Amino acid sequence: MAVRLTFHGHAAWSIDADGVKILMDPFLSGNPTADVGPDDVEAEYILITHAHGDHIGDAVAIAKRTGATVVSNFEIASWFGAQGVNAHPLHLGGGKEFPFGRVELTIAHHGSSFPDGGYGGNPAGIILKTGGKTIYNAGDTALFYDMKLIGEMHKPDVALLPIGDNFTMGPEAALKAVELIRPKRVVPMHYDTFDLIAQDAEEFARRCRDEVGAECVVLKPGGSIEI
Repeated sequence: MAVRLTFHGHAAWSIDADGVKILMDPFLSGNPTADVGPDDVEAEYILITHAHGDHIGDAVAIAKRTGATVVSNFEIASWFGAQGVNAHPLHLGGGKEFPFGRVELTIAHHGSSFPDGGYGGNPAGIILKTGGKTIYNAGDTALFYDMKLIGEMHKPDVALLPIGDNFTMGPEAALKAVELIRPKRVVPMHYDTFDLIAQDAEEFARRCRDEVGAECVVLKPGGSIEI
């Protein structure tokens, strides 16, 4: 079964898994690179890596409009539940089977506080297994050596990696991450949204191919790949 992955700018994604609509980190309002707004997307599930505003984004409004279930760590799921949103809690190292497939949370080295300063638990990466395919969304993170274990255990068909620098890995660290994970394909994210994280994604893709021997696909907002 083909799984379609669509980039909406920054770190926001739509996934169509045999007709099941999944969103990840739907930062659309206030995202100058977004190709869609919060009223333009459908979702049955919304996966959240951490509590920062540029990742929770419009998830509350979208979940209330669509009836979607939010899946994230315990603290984030509890926060959504308090706002009347359906939510399922996970935590690092844990996972659960859903009707569309399996979601697991991995470690990520970053922060996780809500826009109001409240505690958002530990940041996470996401392993999504659906339709016989595996997506690794590293979330906002620094480079860490356990990415090698993530690659060995899950053998991702695609890895979504931040390259913006300043708040996350930059291109140099992301190249080392590709070496450790060894995914079938790489898609960069979390860059060019603001001047502070401007990067040359095409140059990163060239270096992935020439220096690491990895296929890297650069998606413009609204662009998709099938895996």
